[in-house]
Amino acid sequence: MANTKIEWTESTWNPVTGCTKISAGCANCYAERMARRLQAMGQANYVNGFQVTLHPHVLENPLKWKKPQVIFVNSMSDLFHEDIPLDYIREVFNVMYHANWHTFQVLTKRSRRLAELAPLLNWPDNVWMGVTVENADCAYRIDDLRNVPSAVRFLSMEPLLSSVGNMNLDNINWVIVGGESGPGARPIEKEWVYDIKQQCTEAAVPFFFKQWGGVNKKKTGRKLNGQVYDEMPLITSSAFV
Repeated sequence: MANTKIEWTESTWNPVTGCTKISAGCANCYAERMARRLQAMGQANYVNGFQVTLHPHVLENPLKWKKPQVIFVNSMSDLFHEDIPLDYIREVFNVMYHANWHTFQVLTKRSRRLAELAPLLNWPDNVWMGVTVENADCAYRIDDLRNVPSAVRFLSMEPLLSSVGNMNLDNINWVIVGGESGPGARPIEKEWVYDIKQQCTEAAVPFFFKQWGGVNKKKTGRKLNGQVYDEMPLITSSAFV
């Protein structure tokens, strides 16, 4: 179990590392920078740098963690990357099923493969499924997510790179918004954030504002109109509520 500074989760678990760029949000990928650093340090799991690499030796780790945790799955990869076999994805889901005292958060940019494989997977109630929506061009991912039989379906709108326009939030249970941070961070506009917040309010969807971002994210903070928004989804045993 790796502790994390990501505001909306508690720990990370990486049965896969590595990825490839697929859309605008990938341009300044933090995971790629970190993987290169870990490779240079000689970390065994990153001998391949940021190439997609399966790590079956860590598959059962969550079963050993007895304290209940909210766990971000594959913070250093994308579980629905086309180079990850369906059988291995099933193994990951099997571990999540048996480690039922944890809550697992899975996030993908590859929503079309998610939609294709979702009927072939066992979805326990402790798995939350999300897609990244960084701009209007990626809004189709919301529709791909909508019918996935996950107990919680969420949007990670980070790095938010443009207005996304009007969204259909039917069957969406949570929205996270954040600006890009780190070297080369692209700007986020307040109007984009306010618009998403208003849409969430009207649809009664919990809203979590992660950060304004920028080169110094501590300085810019995470307050919106002087308030910290860290709403979390209502957890139920039904995928559709």
